[in-house]
Amino acid sequence: QVQLQESGPGLVKPSQTLSLTCTVSGGSILTDGYYWSWIRQSPGKQLEWIGAISYSNNTYFSPSLKSRASISRDTSKNQFTMHLNSVIPEDTSVYYCARVLGWALYDYWGQGTQVTVSS
Repeated sequence: QVQLQESGPGLVKPSQTLSLTCTVSGGSILTDGYYWSWIRQSPGKQLEWIGAISYSNNTYFSPSLKSRASISRDTSKNQFTMHLNSVIPEDTSVYYCARVLGWALYDYWGQGTQVTVSS
């Protein structure tokens, strides 16, 4: 059973960098064919895809967040981390990490973590 767990700060000040880590157990982030994604959902809004890192260490981002987002991984810890620079209050959201098979099937999700951007 694959499990994903998000971790990071619950409160970030405007203009700072938000860093969230997803720890994966029960499966390797190096497994061929899988993409490890970050998604968020703000109050009253639909899910928004932020970006992903592939099993081969390629990264992909939403055009709207590409200028501020980055994703890296630590294969020794089976983790991947998202950084979102210059956060604004509109980045307040529940952030999820998820595993995606072939860009089609989101088969495992973390429970989500609330992040609030406020001074």
